[in-house]
Amino acid sequence: MPQGTITNLHIARVKGTPSDPVQKATAISGLGLEGDRSAYEGNTRQVLFVDKEILDGFGLEPGQVKENITVTGLNVAQVQPGQVFTIGDVTLEAVGDCEPCGKMDAIRLGLKDQLQGKRGMLAKVINGGGIKVGDSVRVE
Repeated sequence: MPQGTITNLHIARVKGTPSDPVQKATAISGLGLEGDRSAYEGNTRQVLFVDKEILDGFGLEPGQVKENITVTGLNVAQVQPGQVFTIGDVTLEAVGDCEPCGKMDAIRLGLKDQLQGKRGMLAKVINGGGIKVGDSVRVE
């Protein structure tokens, strides 16, 4: 079972503004990360995982592509919908790739096309709880 480590956490509080870096966050079952603008009933695109190696390869900073959880040592692109991310007692189910949008070209022209298949994996919170930078992430 693949495993990685959380290097960064971000909460996107307000649309169109930079995400806030945090050291810990609370995942809420069926909603997402507490305080994040994507944490609402009925949303399946609650949490975005991206691997730090992808960000580094494109010269991007953690949080810049609006991911919530940045991990190292785990190839997020290999995670399939239906697989489960486990962080301690917290579980999140992968729901699908995050397709790069036009906002990526606002960071750097051409980035949208460059990130095809590499922007990360969206997940929904199944079992909530606390997560923090440095926690291990397993995929089952």
